[in-house]
Amino acid sequence: MRWAGVAAVSAVIGSATTFSLIPFAKASHTVASQTATGNLSALTDNTTLSPASRTSIPAVTDGITQVVKEVKPAVMGVVNYATVTDFFSQTSKLQPTGVGTGVLFYKDRTHGYAVTNNHVVEGASKVEVVLATGKHVQAQVVGTDPYTDLAVLRVPLAAVHNVTPITFANSNNIETGEPAIAIGTPLGLDFADSVTAGIVSAKQRIMPVEDPQSQSTLDYQAVIQTDAAINPGNSGGPLVNINGEVIGINSSKIVAPNFEGMGFAIPSNEVKNIADQIMKGGHALHPALGITGESLASIPEQFWPDVPVDYGVWVKLVVSPEAQKSGVQSQDVIVAIDNHPVKNMADLRTYLFQKKPGDVVALDVYRGEQKLQFKVQLGEMKSVNTTRMNASANPADPVTPFVSGQFDN
Repeated sequence: MRWAGVAAVSAVIGSATTFSLIPFAKASHTVASQTATGNLSALTDNTTLSPASRTSIPAVTDGITQVVKEVKPAVMGVVNYATVTDFFSQTSKLQPTGVGTGVLFYKDRTHGYAVTNNHVVEGASKVEVVLATGKHVQAQVVGTDPYTDLAVLRVPLAAVHNVTPITFANSNNIETGEPAIAIGTPLGLDFADSVTAGIVSAKQRIMPVEDPQSQSTLDYQAVIQTDAAINPGNSGGPLVNINGEVIGINSSKIVAPNFEGMGFAIPSNEVKNIADQIMKGGHALHPALGITGESLASIPEQFWPDVPVDYGVWVKLVVSPEAQKSGVQSQDVIVAIDNHPVKNMADLRTYLFQKKPGDVVALDVYRGEQKLQFKVQLGEMKSVNTTRMNASANPADPVTPFVSGQFDN
């Protein structure tokens, strides 16, 4: 794809450099504030503004101000604590390793629930949220889904009893050019509740979801593009429309020389769907083909099977009864699914995730020089908990599925 040449897509904008950058960020913030003040004074003193300009600028500003007042109390910092071992003493301790953002979206009679990015909490031994009041509260991870880069946290109701959860918009109804407001914790807790504003630059862009550890592409995802400033620490925070409704969860930006103003958010409809699944059972559900494999291009060429292609998915093992029954075998190379070309694992997974467990798909595979087709009934794959914490979801303690915009006191 054309954007593949971009130097880097930051799928992990939520954390790693937060603490080391704070001194530099503070200095930069001072200079930026002085510059912004100067520009504002120049605008105020400009007597050539037309009447239309004089009325429209305050109108937009007033709208954003009102939205921030409504939404900000539900926004929280999310601190990822990792277990660090001292080399000399061989003792271990918890240490904050990064900060992202979350937003309260639901409450029941015992807990409040916040959504954030999977990469914000991945690998955490402990997760703490920092409320708009500055209060630190330990959070449990209900579940995570690396394939959509989403996670759900829960905190005691007492911590958020006076906070109103956000309302999700229908992301199918957003329009290119409409205002978009991002609220988050860029560069750490010193900049908590930072607000940036811009527009929806595009309603749907196909971007990769990357594994923060291996940097491999897990999936391709349709996301909202915005030019509202998204910085490290904004991950997991809300992207809000002018009505105060959340249209997406900020997740990534393009980081490369000569590129700016290209941030991306997971659409609210996808967020609601995955969050609901996680709350029901502690994980998200995705269709499964019943094989384990790798992108052919990621395998050293000397280990390739004798096939006439240099792309596709190499089948390592056939693990489900349905896949075994279909006739697919180890060492086959999948090159298409339902006539959609498969270049790598991300292509295969992206198409699969549009299907449902129980659906039947047709696979085109090479077995040596021979091209074959098999039909496979899809099974079910549960997302894993990517933290080092014990999964908090308990089948004996089910969570009532949330209804957008409603909550129990």
